[in-house]
Amino acid sequence: MYEFLSYGKDILTSIFLGIVVFLSAVTLIILRIFIYYWDTPIVKANNRTVSFILLVSILLNFLSVFFFLGRPVDITCLLRQTSFGIFFSIGVSSVLAKTIKVCIAFKATKPGSIWVKWISFNVSDYVVLVCSSVQVLICVIWLLVSPPYVEFDHRLYPGKIIIQCNEGSVIAFYSMLGYMGFLAAVSFVLAFMVRTLPDNFNEAKYITFSMLLFCSVWISMIPAYLSTKGKYMVAVEIFAILTSSAGIIGCIFLPKIYILLLEPSLNSRKAILERNKI
Repeated sequence: MYEFLSYGKDILTSIFLGIVVFLSAVTLIILRIFIYYWDTPIVKANNRTVSFILLVSILLNFLSVFFFLGRPVDITCLLRQTSFGIFFSIGVSSVLAKTIKVCIAFKATKPGSIWVKWISFNVSDYVVLVCSSVQVLICVIWLLVSPPYVEFDHRLYPGKIIIQCNEGSVIAFYSMLGYMGFLAAVSFVLAFMVRTLPDNFNEAKYITFSMLLFCSVWISMIPAYLSTKGKYMVAVEIFAILTSSAGIIGCIFLPKIYILLLEPSLNSRKAILERNKI
C-alpha cells in the first residue's frame, strides 16, 4: 500500500485544493481591483509596482501548493521546494522593499534631510531584485550540488510504502528557509520601528502584523515539520505556506481594498494630507 497526498483518496488533498482555489481567486480579485484603481492616490502611495509584484508572488505561492499534492515524481520533487522558496522570497523581498520605502519617505520629510535624493531613486525595485536573486542563487546551487529526489520509505510503517521527496541537501533546505526568515525578521524590525508614523505612512503597522504572523507561523512549523512523517509532514508545510501567504494578503491588502471599495472619499490626496495633520 502506497501513502502520499492522493488526489482521489485523501480528504486532506481535497481540503487543500479548495483552500488554494479560494485564496487564488481572492488574490486575483484584489489584483484586478488594484489594476482598476492603478492611478488613484491610495494605490500610488503604497508603491503600486511593488504591490503588484507582491500580489503576483503570493498568487504563485498558492499555486505552488500543487507541486506538493499528488504522487511525488522527479520533476515535482525538484520544483516544490525551490519554486516555493523563490516565490516566497520575492514576496518577502517586496514587503521589505515597501518597509524601506516607508522609512525613506518619513526621513525625507525632515528639513535638510539627506534622504530626499533617495525618494526619486527606485530603491524598492533594487531591493526586490537583489534579495530575490540571493534566494535564486541558493536554489540553483542546491539543484546543482544535491537535488531533491523521489524516495520510497519501507521502514516507517509496516505494510506501507511512503512515497515522498527527499530534500537531497538538508543544509540547502534550511538555508532557503533561514534566508526567508532573515528577510521577514528585517522587515518586521524596520516596520516595528516606524509603526507610529502618521496615517499616510501607516502601512508600516500592517507590515508589522503581517511579518509577525509570518514569523510565528514558520517558527511553529519547524518543530511540527520535524515531528511528523510521510504525508502529514507535507501537510504541515502546505498549511504554513497557505497561512503565511493569506496573512500577508489580509494584513497588507484588505485595509486598502476596504478604502477603495467602501470608503472612496478617503481615496484622495486631500484626505491623505488631512490624516497626516491629525
